[in-house]
Amino acid sequence: MPPPPKKTILIIEDEPQIVLGLKDALEFEGFRVVATGKGKDGAMLARSEAPDAVILDLMLPDMNGYSVCEDIRRWSAFVPIIMLTARSQEIDKIRGLDAGADDYVTKPFSVNELIARIRAIFRRAARTPASAPEVMDIGAAQVNFTAHTLSSRDETLQLSFYEVELLRLLVERAGQPVSREEILSKIWGLEASPTNRTVDNFIVKLRKKVEDAPDKPKHILTVYGFGYKLAL
Repeated sequence: MPPPPKKTILIIEDEPQIVLGLKDALEFEGFRVVATGKGKDGAMLARSEAPDAVILDLMLPDMNGYSVCEDIRRWSAFVPIIMLTARSQEIDKIRGLDAGADDYVTKPFSVNELIARIRAIFRRAARTPASAPEVMDIGAAQVNFTAHTLSSRDETLQLSFYEVELLRLLVERAGQPVSREEILSKIWGLEASPTNRTVDNFIVKLRKKVEDAPDKPKHILTVYGFGYKLAL
């Protein structure tokens, strides 16, 4: 029996040393790597190569990463996009998530951490959930876990990979508190740290789509000092 085809990672990054380091590490882990240093070429490669995941730098010589991310999202709602950024401001990370990125890593970053995130993506994508239904109502919103969509207030919104997986985990544990540590470990493949706001940023993003009043949530609730729980 022939071995399964290698998963393809597209790197859109203009710093040669970063590209070389990532390419060597990813190929060592068994991935096929395609790379470019320009945003326009990256958007074209995303279509022609159909990668399984994209690593996208925010600052590129011809266009910014937000625009590239939006371009990719116009034709592919599902491909996971991890954004690389030298900026540490929270607003830049939120803007990247709003543009369609699934995750972000702030430079300088650990290659091992980035690979852990990529492996967590594929691990969750390959998993067949036993308890979560594929279509479910959360308040006035209807979530389709297969189509990655959320319908509410006469509009249908696209959900990113991590939004779907975070909602799926909360649905599986509906009514029970789920710690930030467990969410980070199961979905992102990361260890918790005091400075890691990944989960909190995604909760903010999801509340804007699910809740009628995101600042006064009724469904995605904070369990202070611990994590979050879903109230249906």
